[in-house]
Parts: sequence; structure tokens; C-alpha cells
Amino acid sequence: MAHHHDHHDHSHAHDHSGHSHAGHSHAPDSFGFAFACGVALNSLIVAAELIFGYAANSLALISDAVHNFSDVIALLLAWGAVWLARRKPTQQHTYGYRRASILAALINAGLLLIAVGGIAVEAINRIKEPAEVASWTVVLVATLGIVVNGATALLFMRGRHGDLNVRGAYLHMVADAGISLGVVVAALVIMFTGWLWVDPAISLCIAAVVLASGWGLARDSVNLALDGVPKGIELAEVKDYLGQLDGVIEVHDLHIWAMSTNETALTAHLVCPGGYDDPFLHQVCEQLSHRFRIQHATIQIEAGSDVCKLAPAEVV
Repeated sequence: MAHHHDHHDHSHAHDHSGHSHAGHSHAPDSFGFAFACGVALNSLIVAAELIFGYAANSLALISDAVHNFSDVIALLLAWGAVWLARRKPTQQHTYGYRRASILAALINAGLLLIAVGGIAVEAINRIKEPAEVASWTVVLVATLGIVVNGATALLFMRGRHGDLNVRGAYLHMVADAGISLGVVVAALVIMFTGWLWVDPAISLCIAAVVLASGWGLARDSVNLALDGVPKGIELAEVKDYLGQLDGVIEVHDLHIWAMSTNETALTAHLVCPGGYDDPFLHQVCEQLSHRFRIQHATIQIEAGSDVCKLAPAEVV
């Protein structure tokens, strides 16, 4: 039998009030100033660590410079993704370029994990062949690294829960501040004790911290890339909310996925045998935005007696 709806059936309700509604606490923020500061200051740190690391014959500083350089790349990636995500939709890309933010988060996580590998290999080589690293130059340059990375992390701190890319940038900066602190502590301990193994031992501890943060970011970004339900949203709760609405007797073909690292979409079929009032869809979309942070909802109302062909495709 032909699957057909009356004119009420396929109602495409876009919550245009979603952004203003969600604006006070989680509107997409460009963080342009934070990214610009992060890139500029980290570039300076890379240059300083390379020059002074070479002068002081400190492999610790040189490897930290390489790690910091990967952060400059990661920040540029995340910044570019935020810029792309704010571009207007086109005929070709009807969602705009929001998904670029998910790809950037994925690459960012990859860079963190590669950096862990680099630090670990370096540390293991150091344990096999201890090298003289201690000098006041190392302490001063690494201290500068703590200040710069700590300050940059603070700029991203307020956005770290709302956007995976900002969280990636925040984690990079915190990890960097930790690494620089490790370099300082190791240099000071070696100066006073002569224990050369302290340098690689601290490096391995830092690698473990970076691994933990990188793994979490990788897990979340892969979930979004695979159209998984974003962290913090429970599908069952959303289904229960839709199911208890006046006039709704069944909810099916419910999908929730991320359009970008800070915007969520939903599609659902609601079976309403008695039809619905005009404000109904607007109210539903507003509530989805307010209660669940789902800004883009497309609801299909089924008022007819036809059985929807998508109904059996239920979430296990």
C-alpha cells in the first residue's frame, strides 16, 4: 500500500529560536582571541626552546619544542574548524561545514596520541643512555612554558565542556604546562642530586597524563564522527519526553546525532491519531533545545491510519 500522509504529516519544524534560547550558556563561541594568543605565544615558546635547548645541549627542551610545535598545528586546526563551522550553508553543503569541527577534534586527538609516542620513545632512550641536561637555562625556559601554556589554557577553560574542539585545545595547553613543569622539576632534582634518570622518569609520567586526555578526546570524537548520540544526552530520556506529550501515542525512527562539536540534531516520527495544534511543534522544539540542548529538531507527525514503513526499524 502506498505510504501517504495528509498535509499535516510531514512537518519540518526547525527551532529557529534554538540559538537565542541556548545562547546565554552555550552559544557557539569563536574563541578567536584565545586561539590567536595560543598560536602566537606557543610559536614563541617553540622558537625559545629550540634556540636555548640547542645552546644548553638539552634534549628535554628540544623534544618539548617539537611537542609544542604539534600544539601550534593542533590549535590552527581547531581554529580553522571553528571558522569553517560558522560558514553559511551552500547548495552543495546544506549543513554548511559544521562537521569540519568533528574532523578537527579527531585529528587533534591523533596528534595528542602521537605526541605521547614521541615522549615515551625519547624517555626510554634516555633511561638507556642518561645525558647531562641540568642547567638554569632549562629551568628558566621551561618556567616560561608553564606560564604561557597555563595562561592559554585559562582562555579556553570556560568552553571546555560545551565544545569538543575547545576541550581539545584546553587539554593540549594543560598537558603542555604539565610537561614544562616536569622539565623544571627534573632539571632541579638533577642539579641537586645528580640523578640523571629523573628526567626520563618524569617524561614517562607526563606521557601517561597526555595519553589519558588524548584517549578521552579520541573516544568522544570518534563517537561523533560515527553519528553517535553526543555525550550528555540520553536517548531513552528524550524518547520518554516525546512519548508523554499530549496526543502522542508512539515515538519511532528517533535519531540523535552531532552536526558539529557543539550542535545536536534530532529526527523523529510521532504518532498523533487526533492531529495536533499549531503551536505544538514549536513548543516541542523549544523544549528539546532547553532541556536537552538539541538545537535542530525535525519532527514528522503521523495522523493517518497508515503504518509507517520506518516504524519496525527500532533501536535495540
